[in-house]
Amino acid sequence: QVQLVESGGGSVQAGGSLRLSCAASGYAYSIYCMGWFRQVPGKERGGVAGIDNDGNANYTDSVKGRFTISKDNAKNTLYLEMNSLKVEDTAMYYCAADWDRLRLWVGYVPFYNYRGQGTQVTVSS
Repeated sequence: QVQLVESGGGSVQAGGSLRLSCAASGYAYSIYCMGWFRQVPGKERGGVAGIDNDGNANYTDSVKGRFTISKDNAKNTLYLEMNSLKVEDTAMYYCAADWDRLRLWVGYVPFYNYRGQGTQVTVSS
């Protein structure tokens, strides 16, 4: 099993920044892809960004140029730097991980094998 614990969420005004972190433990050595997805109550989960152990990353179109995903393999920690935040970025953000190297695409992230409990991000106007 792999345990994922997110931190760094909070409330910020539009245009502001937040940095999310996700610490992986357990059988973290088996992880190849990690990513972030978000969900708003009443709506489907949506992939935000994904990254593999080689540093290859991809993003959903709405966050390109504003969000940056990164991974510290030595610390088994995933990050999401979020800049120029918009009200529509408000959601619960979840960290997710998978061992399958073929599932890097951001659309797969909400369906990864492991996920954390989530951290709330609220952006006000």
